Amino acid sequence: MKEEVREKERSAAAHPATVRCKDAEGIFGEAQLLLAEKRTSLAALRTGIAVFALPLSVLSVLVATSNYYDVVRVLHFLLPLLGLCALLTLLGGYLIIQAIRDIRKYDWLLRELKRRHTSIAEFIQ
Repeated sequence: MKEEVREKERSAAAHPATVRCKDAEGIFGEAQLLLAEKRTSLAALRTGIAVFALPLSVLSVLVATSNYYDVVRVLHFLLPLLGLCALLTLLGGYLIIQAIRDIRKYDWLLRELKRRHTSIAEFIQ
């Protein structure tokens, strides 16, 4: 049984087309992995933009309704709310910066993959 497996491995290794096919599968697998990671970074970017926009919408509502309340009387509500808005703004900015950094890194890795393997460059944009 083991000898049959070894014989099949030797015969597969003897055919260069089989070796090229396995190499191409590995290259396409690597490209798929990089593209999946890039999609994940794009989702993080989308989340960061949403988290960043939330405090801005809350602040716009507060400014629009400022005629209906006295700031001094509701200061104990406004200060924690403004602190939470500041934290959400920082978190959104962090997510956006990290996602952009990761996207650029994956774009660079894809360019390097295309440069190293010119035969698949036409399939990857």
